[in-house]
Amino acid sequence: MEKETDKTGLLYGILAYTAWGILPLYWKLLDEIPATQILAHRIFWSFVFVIVLLLASHNWKKVIVICKNKKNVLLIFLCACFVTINWGTYIWAVNSGHVVESSMGYYINPLVVFLFSVTILREKLNHWQIAAIFLAAIGVLIITLQYGKIPWVALILAVSFAIYGLIKKLINVDAMGGLALETAVIAPFALIYILFRESQGLGALGSAPPVTLLLLIGSGIITATPLLWFAQATRRLHFSTVGFLQYICPSLSLILGVFVFKEPFTTIHLLSFGFIWMALIIYTLANVGVLKSKSYSDKLVKDIN
Repeated sequence: MEKETDKTGLLYGILAYTAWGILPLYWKLLDEIPATQILAHRIFWSFVFVIVLLLASHNWKKVIVICKNKKNVLLIFLCACFVTINWGTYIWAVNSGHVVESSMGYYINPLVVFLFSVTILREKLNHWQIAAIFLAAIGVLIITLQYGKIPWVALILAVSFAIYGLIKKLINVDAMGGLALETAVIAPFALIYILFRESQGLGALGSAPPVTLLLLIGSGIITATPLLWFAQATRRLHFSTVGFLQYICPSLSLILGVFVFKEPFTTIHLLSFGFIWMALIIYTLANVGVLKSKSYSDKLVKDIN
């Protein structure tokens, strides 16, 4: 049963990060809409979509159960805060010309997740998994050194989403009910901003063509669905495994960038991704039992402490 659950969690994780990796194709269809309005619509329509799912599945009782536990409510509130920080920082970075630095956050995030996995969750990693993490770190370091300065935006993005994932791992609530409460916390602010821009005559609802409006509404579905998959993955998998799956996202984004959006692919990119992809292969083989080694995470935790 546990083995089947792991496979299910792995599938959810792959689906979530694959969806996030190909989302640039969707956002390209909305490039005439200001990024802050896209963010607001994503939040609000995500809330609407999850509420519709709850009504259709008659799962309101699960939300009520979650609300009865003060600890759960606090953790869900923190989830909403950290995911908003993450999204807000990303939007600011894109609008302020920090696109490269923001993309680095996707590479740094798994390393933060690994740190949390070992020091907080005390997860056990074998020699091969540690080796894979070391190779991934080299790949990330190459990109960081090439950037030439401390990537503060990338660090905020990486740490905020890692903390979000950690809380999702710690909290034991239904994925849909938890996401409903998360979006309920920030949806009112998103709606206020949408209405404010509409009152100024600058909102998308009053000027965009019908197809664009449908895409904006659809942004709620493509935002909430991967988050539901991510929540399921964090409940079923070791947090360190969730972290390694993160590299699916930038890898797919890189493929889109090079082959679809015709962005340059430098020798630095090849070297960095070479280490990261090698790490992915080793970590995957170690997880399925092809590469076997004794766990020594307990020793690592003692050394850190």
